[in-house]
Amino acid sequence: MPDIAFSSARRLAGMIRRGRIGSLDLLDHYLARVEQYNPGLNAIVETDIPAARRRARDADRALARGESWGPLHGVPITVKDSFDVAGMPTTWGVPEFRDSVARSNALSVDRLLGAGAVLFGKTNVPIWLADAQAFNAIYGRTVSPWDPELGPGGSSGGASAALAAGLTGLELGSDIASSVRTPAALCGLFGHKPTFGICPTRGHTVRGNLAPLDILVIGPLARSAADLALSLSLIAGPDGIDGGGYRLTLPPPRKKRLEEFRIGIVLDHPTAAVEGAVRDRLQALADFLAARGAAISDAARPDFELDDAHRIFDVLLRAATSARHGDEERDGIAADLAALPPGTDTKQSRMMRGITLSHRDWLLLNERRHRMRWKWHEFFQDYDLLLCPVLCTAAFPHSETPPYERSMTVDGQERIFMEQIFWSGYAGVSYLPASVAPIGFTPDGRPVGVQIVGPHCGDRTTIAFAGLLEKAYQGFVAPPGFE
Repeated sequence: MPDIAFSSARRLAGMIRRGRIGSLDLLDHYLARVEQYNPGLNAIVETDIPAARRRARDADRALARGESWGPLHGVPITVKDSFDVAGMPTTWGVPEFRDSVARSNALSVDRLLGAGAVLFGKTNVPIWLADAQAFNAIYGRTVSPWDPELGPGGSSGGASAALAAGLTGLELGSDIASSVRTPAALCGLFGHKPTFGICPTRGHTVRGNLAPLDILVIGPLARSAADLALSLSLIAGPDGIDGGGYRLTLPPPRKKRLEEFRIGIVLDHPTAAVEGAVRDRLQALADFLAARGAAISDAARPDFELDDAHRIFDVLLRAATSARHGDEERDGIAADLAALPPGTDTKQSRMMRGITLSHRDWLLLNERRHRMRWKWHEFFQDYDLLLCPVLCTAAFPHSETPPYERSMTVDGQERIFMEQIFWSGYAGVSYLPASVAPIGFTPDGRPVGVQIVGPHCGDRTTIAFAGLLEKAYQGFVAPPGFE
């Protein structure tokens, strides 16, 4: 029988509610697993166990009085290091922030606590959340529970490793360039990148900043699609500064059965070649859906070039994160950019352009972005979803080489590592929701996920489709040795 630790958060909450297990007992069970497995994984990097035990006891006492705190009553959870939790460090993996202890919780953390969760720890990230793995000079490296020689993805890498290994009940991550989607795919989990702006990011910004970053969203990772839906329902909705003027009402799922969906699918692209073993899993999924009666098209896609979308994403991504660069560093990058031959269009030059972008040029790119958003809108008049890779490969070995200097091997061919974010920008730059669901394994046993892109505010449709795949195709599978 599978360990209770791998149950969905919804099921765990139901068991607590029905008295089949106490919150404190469940917390202690997870903590025992953390003690056993976390030293080898290095997924959970900060804990407050005394506070968590006090809250779990209070949860049990409240339930004994007939009080319910909400749909996560008594469920032990962790969150990504980048979310503020009062009394705990928020480092973003940056050494100078090592002693930066939060005075209050992120709004999303408060919302999860308000639903009854018992938060006991925080999970590892790369420096500045800027890598598809989880390594930094403060906490070290997180490894995949599927293979310690491989990374768990990033930047929510500690989150995905902890969930997949059964060390926590639910996780909260963030995503600007696939930082929820990539770790979900590489660890065989479910993940959701919400529509931009529907989940407030207050308390997930550097140095206490209040302004949200362009493209950046926060979203859940889980072992079931139902947990994605539950978590999204809790963290979504306007912040206090906006809540006086509007309420968020996401539309229901467009369809209820797999055979009712109209789906476009993109398997590969020359600019970001997809590993054959990953492509095979995507094709197998497409064949399954077609056999079930879904309308599948490998030619249908929004009416713009993927390369154009990627160029815009590359620049706007670096513009969004440019504030982390000091004036002197920014001036040096501007000088290096000016020295390049006219017309240079490389990954590195786009990064440099983004960091030094003028507001006028940002406005011009933003206009191009919004024209693409309308092309997506037109696409979703005829199709319900678009399926595509999450990234170019399944899980890959650890590397301490900076991402822009790193290479990767795709079917024996050496390629630029930063091609990995090609598929994340497809939906991300246009602010669209995207869910990830597990769809199988490569021949050497690495998990593969599919990216499920939906229309603006179509979050419930992408999550519902992930749930249908979970029931009919594949659900979460625990890594060997952790069952």
